[in-house]
Amino acid sequence: MTKTAVEAPFRADHVGSLLRPDSIHKARKDHQEDRISYEQLREIETEEIRKVVDKQIEVGLKAVTDGEFRRRFWHTDFLEHLDGVEGYVPDTGFQFDGIETERYDVRVTGKIAFNKEHPHIKDFIEFKEIVGDRAVPKQTIPSPNQMFNAGIRNQDIYPDVEAYAKDVIKAYQDAVQAFYDAGCRYLQFDDVYIAGLNAPEIPFNDSGYDRESLIHLALRVLNGVLEKKPEDMVITTHLCRGNYRSKWAFEGSYAKIAPVLFAKEKVDGFFLEYDDDRSGDFEPLSYIPKEGPRVVLGLFTSKHGELEDEDVIRERVAEASKYVSKDQLCLSPQCGFASTHHGNELTEEAQWKKLEYIVSLAEKLLEE
Repeated sequence: MTKTAVEAPFRADHVGSLLRPDSIHKARKDHQEDRISYEQLREIETEEIRKVVDKQIEVGLKAVTDGEFRRRFWHTDFLEHLDGVEGYVPDTGFQFDGIETERYDVRVTGKIAFNKEHPHIKDFIEFKEIVGDRAVPKQTIPSPNQMFNAGIRNQDIYPDVEAYAKDVIKAYQDAVQAFYDAGCRYLQFDDVYIAGLNAPEIPFNDSGYDRESLIHLALRVLNGVLEKKPEDMVITTHLCRGNYRSKWAFEGSYAKIAPVLFAKEKVDGFFLEYDDDRSGDFEPLSYIPKEGPRVVLGLFTSKHGELEDEDVIRERVAEASKYVSKDQLCLSPQCGFASTHHGNELTEEAQWKKLEYIVSLAEKLLEE
Protein backbone atom coordinates (compact mmCIF):
# COMPACT_ATOMS: atom_id res chain seq x y z
CA MET A 1 0.00 0.00 0.00
CA THR A 2 1.39 3.40 -0.99
CA LYS A 3 1.98 5.79 1.88
CA THR A 4 0.12 9.10 1.67
CA ALA A 5 1.80 12.38 2.51
CA VAL A 6 -0.02 15.18 4.29
CA GLU A 7 -1.74 17.61 1.91
CA ALA A 8 0.77 20.40 2.42
CA PRO A 9 1.54 23.15 1.83
CA PHE A 10 -1.96 24.35 2.63
CA ARG A 11 -4.05 26.97 0.84
CA ALA A 12 -3.30 29.29 3.74
CA ASP A 13 0.12 28.63 5.23
CA HIS A 14 2.95 30.55 6.86
CA VAL A 15 6.70 30.49 6.70
CA GLY A 16 7.37 29.65 10.33
CA SER A 17 8.82 32.19 12.73
CA LEU A 18 6.59 34.27 15.00
CA LEU A 19 7.28 37.25 17.23
CA ARG A 20 8.82 36.18 20.54
CA PRO A 21 6.73 37.29 23.52
CA ASP A 22 8.29 39.50 26.19
CA SER A 23 8.45 36.55 28.59
CA ILE A 24 10.95 34.77 26.31
CA HIS A 25 13.08 37.89 25.84
CA LYS A 26 13.19 38.32 29.62
CA ALA A 27 13.93 34.65 30.27
CA ARG A 28 16.78 34.62 27.75
CA LYS A 29 18.32 37.67 29.42
CA ASP A 30 17.85 36.17 32.88
CA HIS A 31 19.48 32.91 31.79
CA GLN A 32 22.38 34.73 30.15
CA GLU A 33 22.95 36.62 33.41
CA ASP A 34 22.64 33.43 35.54
CA ARG A 35 19.39 34.43 37.25
CA ILE A 36 17.54 31.35 36.00
CA SER A 37 18.72 27.88 34.92
CA TYR A 38 18.56 26.43 31.43
CA GLU A 39 15.76 24.16 32.62
CA GLN A 40 13.75 27.17 33.80
CA LEU A 41 14.34 28.93 30.47
CA ARG A 42 13.13 25.85 28.63
CA GLU A 43 9.99 25.64 30.78
CA ILE A 44 9.12 29.23 29.88
CA GLU A 45 9.75 28.57 26.19
CA THR A 46 7.56 25.45 26.33
CA GLU A 47 4.68 27.34 27.93
CA GLU A 48 4.85 30.03 25.26
CA ILE A 49 5.00 27.40 22.51
CA ARG A 50 1.78 25.90 23.92
CA LYS A 51 0.13 29.31 23.70
CA VAL A 52 1.38 30.06 20.19
CA VAL A 53 0.21 26.68 18.89
CA ASP A 54 -3.26 27.36 20.32
CA LYS A 55 -3.30 30.79 18.68
CA GLN A 56 -2.31 29.47 15.25
CA ILE A 57 -5.12 26.92 15.40
CA GLU A 58 -7.52 29.63 16.57
CA VAL A 59 -6.83 31.83 13.50
CA GLY A 60 -7.49 28.87 11.22
CA LEU A 61 -4.05 27.60 10.17
CA LYS A 62 -3.86 23.90 9.36
CA ALA A 63 -0.06 23.76 9.72
CA VAL A 64 1.49 25.16 12.87
CA THR A 65 5.06 25.79 14.00
CA ASP A 66 6.75 26.38 17.34
CA GLY A 67 7.39 29.95 16.17
CA GLU A 68 11.11 29.14 16.33
CA PHE A 69 10.81 30.20 19.97
CA ARG A 70 13.84 28.15 21.07
CA ARG A 71 16.13 29.79 18.50
CA ARG A 72 18.07 33.04 18.33
CA PHE A 73 18.52 32.96 14.55
CA TRP A 74 16.57 31.03 11.92
CA HIS A 75 19.67 29.28 10.59
CA THR A 76 22.71 29.35 12.88
CA ASP A 77 20.98 27.52 15.76
CA PHE A 78 20.52 24.50 13.50
CA LEU A 79 23.80 24.65 11.59
CA GLU A 80 26.09 25.07 14.60
CA HIS A 81 24.85 21.75 16.00
CA LEU A 82 25.99 19.78 12.96
CA ASP A 83 29.22 17.86 13.46
CA GLY A 84 32.13 19.87 12.05
CA VAL A 85 30.41 23.27 12.39
CA GLU A 86 30.70 25.92 15.11
CA GLY A 87 29.06 29.26 15.82
CA TYR A 88 31.25 32.32 16.31
CA VAL A 89 31.19 36.12 16.41
CA PRO A 90 32.72 37.61 13.21
CA ASP A 91 34.13 41.11 12.86
CA THR A 92 31.04 42.33 11.01
CA GLY A 93 27.41 41.36 10.55
CA PHE A 94 25.55 41.16 7.26
CA GLN A 95 24.62 44.39 5.51
CA PHE A 96 20.87 44.82 5.08
CA ASP A 97 18.96 47.84 3.79
CA GLY A 98 20.23 50.58 6.09
CA ILE A 99 21.30 48.28 8.93
CA GLU A 100 24.00 45.81 9.89
CA THR A 101 22.79 42.60 11.50
CA GLU A 102 23.85 41.34 14.89
CA ARG A 103 27.25 39.69 14.52
CA TYR A 104 26.94 35.92 14.56
CA ASP A 105 27.69 33.24 11.98
CA VAL A 106 28.89 29.65 11.56
CA ARG A 107 32.05 28.14 10.10
CA VAL A 108 33.36 24.69 9.31
CA THR A 109 35.91 23.23 11.72
CA GLY A 110 35.98 19.58 10.64
CA LYS A 111 34.30 16.90 8.57
CA ILE A 112 30.59 17.68 8.25
CA ALA A 113 28.04 15.11 9.42
CA PHE A 114 24.64 15.08 11.08
CA ASN A 115 24.82 15.03 14.86
CA LYS A 116 22.59 12.20 16.12
CA GLU A 117 22.08 14.18 19.33
CA HIS A 118 21.01 17.33 17.47
CA PRO A 119 18.81 19.30 19.92
CA HIS A 120 16.24 20.23 17.25
CA ILE A 121 15.13 16.59 17.10
CA LYS A 122 14.21 16.64 20.79
CA ASP A 123 12.59 20.04 20.27
CA PHE A 124 10.42 18.66 17.48
CA ILE A 125 9.32 15.62 19.51
CA GLU A 126 8.16 17.89 22.34
CA PHE A 127 6.50 20.27 19.90
CA LYS A 128 4.64 17.43 18.16
CA GLU A 129 3.28 16.28 21.52
CA ILE A 130 1.96 19.79 22.17
CA VAL A 131 0.19 19.90 18.80
CA GLY A 132 -1.31 16.42 19.07
CA ASP A 133 -3.86 15.69 16.36
CA ARG A 134 -5.20 19.26 16.22
CA ALA A 135 -3.05 20.39 13.26
CA VAL A 136 0.00 19.42 11.20
CA PRO A 137 3.25 20.21 13.04
CA LYS A 138 5.63 21.88 10.59
CA GLN A 139 9.39 21.93 11.14
CA THR A 140 11.62 24.59 9.56
CA ILE A 141 15.39 24.30 9.09
CA PRO A 142 17.91 26.17 6.94
CA SER A 143 18.43 24.75 3.46
CA PRO A 144 21.56 22.68 2.84
CA ASN A 145 22.56 25.42 0.40
CA GLN A 146 23.02 27.82 3.30
CA MET A 147 26.27 25.92 3.91
CA PHE A 148 27.63 27.48 0.71
CA ASN A 149 27.47 31.07 1.94
CA ALA A 150 30.78 32.90 1.80
CA GLY A 151 33.05 32.29 4.78
CA ILE A 152 31.50 29.01 5.99
CA ARG A 153 33.49 26.38 4.07
CA ASN A 154 36.99 25.89 5.49
CA GLN A 155 39.10 25.61 2.36
CA ASP A 156 41.93 23.85 4.22
CA ILE A 157 39.54 21.08 5.28
CA TYR A 158 37.50 21.17 2.07
CA PRO A 159 39.61 22.56 -0.78
CA ASP A 160 37.26 20.84 -3.24
CA VAL A 161 33.70 22.23 -3.43
CA GLU A 162 32.33 18.95 -4.80
CA ALA A 163 33.69 16.95 -1.85
CA TYR A 164 32.18 19.54 0.46
CA ALA A 165 28.82 19.25 -1.32
CA LYS A 166 28.90 15.45 -0.95
CA ASP A 167 29.25 15.68 2.84
CA VAL A 168 26.60 18.39 3.13
CA ILE A 169 24.17 16.22 1.15
CA LYS A 170 24.82 13.19 3.39
CA ALA A 171 24.43 15.27 6.57
CA TYR A 172 21.08 16.58 5.39
CA GLN A 173 19.87 13.18 4.21
CA ASP A 174 20.51 11.98 7.76
CA ALA A 175 18.80 15.07 9.20
CA VAL A 176 15.69 14.47 7.09
CA GLN A 177 15.55 10.85 8.23
CA ALA A 178 16.01 11.85 11.87
CA PHE A 179 13.10 14.29 11.70
CA TYR A 180 11.01 11.65 9.94
CA ASP A 181 11.78 9.09 12.64
CA ALA A 182 10.73 11.72 15.20
CA GLY A 183 7.33 11.95 13.50
CA CYS A 184 7.83 14.94 11.21
CA ARG A 185 5.86 14.79 7.96
CA TYR A 186 6.09 18.46 6.92
CA LEU A 187 9.59 19.89 6.67
CA GLN A 188 10.65 23.21 5.16
CA PHE A 189 14.08 24.29 3.93
CA ASP A 190 14.61 28.06 4.31
CA ASP A 191 16.94 29.38 1.64
CA VAL A 192 18.38 32.88 1.33
CA TYR A 193 21.34 31.53 -0.63
CA ILE A 194 19.36 30.40 -3.70
CA ALA A 195 17.35 33.63 -3.75
CA GLY A 196 20.69 35.47 -3.70
CA LEU A 197 21.68 33.78 -6.96
CA ASN A 198 19.12 36.08 -8.62
CA ALA A 199 20.66 39.29 -7.28
CA PRO A 200 22.51 41.57 -9.74
CA GLU A 201 25.67 40.93 -7.71
CA ILE A 202 25.71 37.50 -6.01
CA PRO A 203 25.98 38.35 -2.30
CA PHE A 204 27.38 35.12 -0.81
CA ASN A 205 29.93 33.64 -3.21
CA ASP A 206 33.48 32.59 -2.36
CA SER A 207 33.54 29.34 -4.36
CA GLY A 208 35.13 30.69 -7.53
CA TYR A 209 32.15 29.38 -9.53
CA ASP A 210 30.14 31.60 -11.85
CA ARG A 211 26.39 32.15 -11.43
CA GLU A 212 25.29 29.37 -13.78
CA SER A 213 27.59 26.85 -12.13
CA LEU A 214 26.33 27.86 -8.69
CA ILE A 215 22.71 27.45 -9.78
CA HIS A 216 23.38 23.91 -11.02
CA LEU A 217 25.39 23.10 -7.87
CA ALA A 218 22.47 24.29 -5.71
CA LEU A 219 20.13 22.02 -7.66
CA ARG A 220 22.44 19.02 -7.23
CA VAL A 221 22.71 19.62 -3.50
CA LEU A 222 19.00 19.97 -2.87
CA ASN A 223 17.95 17.12 -5.14
CA GLY A 224 20.72 14.99 -3.68
CA VAL A 225 19.17 15.42 -0.24
CA LEU A 226 15.68 14.73 -1.59
CA GLU A 227 16.76 11.43 -3.17
CA LYS A 228 16.43 9.89 0.30
CA LYS A 229 13.16 11.63 1.25
CA PRO A 230 10.52 9.25 2.63
CA GLU A 231 7.57 9.14 0.24
CA ASP A 232 5.01 10.24 2.81
CA MET A 233 7.01 13.30 3.91
CA VAL A 234 6.36 16.74 2.40
CA ILE A 235 9.41 18.95 1.93
CA THR A 236 9.07 22.53 0.73
CA THR A 237 11.54 25.36 0.29
CA HIS A 238 11.21 29.05 1.11
CA LEU A 239 13.26 31.47 -1.00
CA CYS A 240 13.98 34.63 0.97
CA ARG A 241 15.73 37.91 0.12
CA GLY A 242 16.56 38.66 3.75
CA ASN A 243 14.34 39.41 6.73
CA TYR A 244 15.88 41.20 9.70
CA ARG A 245 14.01 43.70 11.86
CA SER A 246 11.77 44.52 8.86
CA LYS A 247 14.78 45.12 6.58
CA TRP A 248 15.87 43.23 3.47
CA ALA A 249 19.28 42.20 2.12
CA PHE A 250 19.02 42.24 -1.68
CA GLU A 251 16.62 42.38 -4.61
CA GLY A 252 16.06 40.64 -7.92
CA SER A 253 13.31 38.57 -9.54
CA TYR A 254 13.38 34.78 -9.72
CA ALA A 255 14.09 34.87 -13.46
CA LYS A 256 17.73 33.76 -13.31
CA ILE A 257 17.11 30.60 -11.28
CA ALA A 258 13.69 29.62 -12.64
CA PRO A 259 14.76 27.64 -15.76
CA VAL A 260 16.83 25.30 -13.59
CA LEU A 261 15.61 25.42 -10.00
CA PHE A 262 11.90 26.01 -10.50
CA ALA A 263 11.82 23.49 -13.31
CA LYS A 264 13.85 20.70 -11.70
CA GLU A 265 13.82 20.98 -7.90
CA LYS A 266 12.03 17.92 -6.54
CA VAL A 267 10.35 19.75 -3.67
CA ASP A 268 6.64 19.56 -2.91
CA GLY A 269 6.22 23.32 -2.72
CA PHE A 270 7.87 26.71 -3.16
CA PHE A 271 7.28 29.53 -0.68
CA LEU A 272 8.06 32.65 -2.72
CA GLU A 273 8.39 36.30 -1.75
CA TYR A 274 6.07 38.52 -3.76
CA ASP A 275 5.26 41.30 -1.30
CA ASP A 276 6.85 44.28 -3.08
CA ASP A 277 8.45 45.41 -6.34
CA ARG A 278 11.82 43.88 -5.42
CA SER A 279 10.28 40.53 -6.27
CA GLY A 280 9.75 41.05 -9.98
CA ASP A 281 6.80 39.64 -11.92
CA PHE A 282 5.20 36.21 -11.95
CA GLU A 283 6.57 35.04 -15.30
CA PRO A 284 9.26 32.80 -13.71
CA LEU A 285 6.41 30.68 -12.31
CA SER A 286 5.87 29.35 -15.83
CA TYR A 287 8.88 27.04 -15.31
CA ILE A 288 7.20 25.22 -12.41
CA PRO A 289 5.81 21.90 -13.71
CA LYS A 290 2.06 21.75 -14.20
CA GLU A 291 0.38 19.57 -11.58
CA GLY A 292 3.72 19.70 -9.80
CA PRO A 293 4.83 21.50 -6.64
CA ARG A 294 2.43 23.86 -4.91
CA VAL A 295 3.32 27.54 -5.19
CA VAL A 296 2.83 29.55 -2.02
CA LEU A 297 2.57 33.20 -2.99
CA GLY A 298 4.01 35.46 -0.31
CA LEU A 299 1.79 38.38 -1.27
CA PHE A 300 1.48 39.62 2.31
CA THR A 301 4.39 41.31 4.03
CA SER A 302 5.57 40.25 7.47
CA LYS A 303 7.56 43.48 7.77
CA HIS A 304 4.66 45.69 8.90
CA GLY A 305 1.15 45.23 10.24
CA GLU A 306 -0.95 47.07 7.66
CA LEU A 307 -3.33 44.69 5.90
CA GLU A 308 -3.02 44.39 2.14
CA ASP A 309 -5.93 45.49 -0.05
CA GLU A 310 -8.18 42.57 -0.95
CA ASP A 311 -8.73 43.76 -4.52
CA VAL A 312 -4.98 44.01 -5.09
CA ILE A 313 -4.49 40.47 -3.76
CA ARG A 314 -7.28 39.21 -6.04
CA GLU A 315 -5.62 40.85 -9.05
CA ARG A 316 -2.23 39.39 -8.19
CA VAL A 317 -3.66 35.90 -7.75
CA ALA A 318 -5.30 36.25 -11.17
CA GLU A 319 -1.99 37.39 -12.68
CA ALA A 320 -0.05 34.49 -11.13
CA SER A 321 -2.72 32.10 -12.43
CA LYS A 322 -1.65 32.94 -15.99
CA TYR A 323 1.64 31.11 -15.35
CA VAL A 324 0.74 28.32 -12.93
CA SER A 325 -2.54 26.55 -12.28
CA LYS A 326 -4.73 28.10 -9.63
CA ASP A 327 -5.11 24.61 -8.18
CA GLN A 328 -1.41 24.77 -7.26
CA LEU A 329 -1.59 28.19 -5.58
CA CYS A 330 -1.52 28.92 -1.86
CA LEU A 331 -1.14 32.15 0.14
CA SER A 332 1.21 33.16 2.96
CA PRO A 333 3.30 36.03 4.29
CA GLN A 334 6.48 36.54 2.26
CA CYS A 335 8.62 35.46 5.24
CA GLY A 336 8.44 34.79 8.94
CA PHE A 337 7.62 37.50 11.45
CA ALA A 338 10.83 36.98 13.44
CA SER A 339 13.64 35.34 11.49
CA THR A 340 15.84 36.34 14.43
CA HIS A 341 15.07 36.88 18.09
CA HIS A 342 14.71 40.62 17.47
CA GLY A 343 11.53 40.25 15.41
CA ASN A 344 10.05 42.54 12.77
CA GLU A 345 8.60 45.97 13.47
CA LEU A 346 4.96 45.12 14.17
CA THR A 347 2.89 44.04 17.16
CA GLU A 348 1.78 40.53 18.04
CA GLU A 349 -1.82 41.68 17.57
CA ALA A 350 -1.03 42.85 14.02
CA GLN A 351 0.75 39.55 13.32
CA TRP A 352 -2.31 37.52 14.27
CA LYS A 353 -4.69 39.78 12.35
CA LYS A 354 -2.56 39.34 9.25
CA LEU A 355 -2.49 35.55 9.54
CA GLU A 356 -6.25 35.44 10.12
CA TYR A 357 -6.73 37.69 7.08
CA ILE A 358 -4.61 35.35 4.92
CA VAL A 359 -6.73 32.38 5.99
CA SER A 360 -9.93 34.21 5.07
CA LEU A 361 -8.64 35.40 1.69
CA ALA A 362 -7.26 31.98 0.78
CA GLU A 363 -10.69 30.46 1.38
CA LYS A 364 -12.33 33.19 -0.68
CA LEU A 365 -9.92 33.80 -3.59
CA LEU A 366 -8.48 30.35 -4.24
CA GLU A 367 -11.86 28.64 -4.32
CA GLU A 368 -13.48 31.15 -6.72
